[in-house]
Amino acid sequence: MRRLGRYAVLGGAACCAGLVAVAEAQFGTIPCSVLDNKPCAPTVWSPLDGEPCQPQYPFPLGENLQVTIDSGEWHKGDRVDADHKVDTIRDLFAALRACWLPPDRDDARADLQMSVRFAFKRTGELIGEPRVTYTTPGLEDDTRKSYRRAIDEALERCTPMPFTKGMGGAIAGRPIAIRYVDKRSRQEREHQP
Repeated sequence: MRRLGRYAVLGGAACCAGLVAVAEAQFGTIPCSVLDNKPCAPTVWSPLDGEPCQPQYPFPLGENLQVTIDSGEWHKGDRVDADHKVDTIRDLFAALRACWLPPDRDDARADLQMSVRFAFKRTGELIGEPRVTYTTPGLEDDTRKSYRRAIDEALERCTPMPFTKGMGGAIAGRPIAIRYVDKRSRQEREHQP
């Protein structure tokens, strides 16, 4: 019975030491070389591993701001109010949603998704042209152009975004990804004004 107790204590200590080593490696406190085996610092791994390299990053994973805008919700395509300063991420997302106006029912397609990625300057203007990162496969060229035009017009209505000084400094250059989803049924599109 005493031997079992000793083995349990030794096993628990070995387990704790292993977990501490993995935790230190995940946060990059263990220096290593590209020839070392796992665990290693977050952005370094061994080319001798048989599996694909997957760096381990502590939370939060990315720096992206991501928002989904659903065309089934009521959107008027309002211009952003220059007097109402945007001071939070929630305000920013609300302004981006309010600026969205989906394409006319003749150009609309149910179950369509299109994603764009862009960044703002601290003055609220866009840095460059927004890049389309995803479009529903099998989309006709005219429909794709119609949605792209609607996205460009929505971003025109939203810019320059009236950031407060602090928000402008915090958001400048940070990638923003917007996923536009059109789930409007044919009947909803026919009743839309």
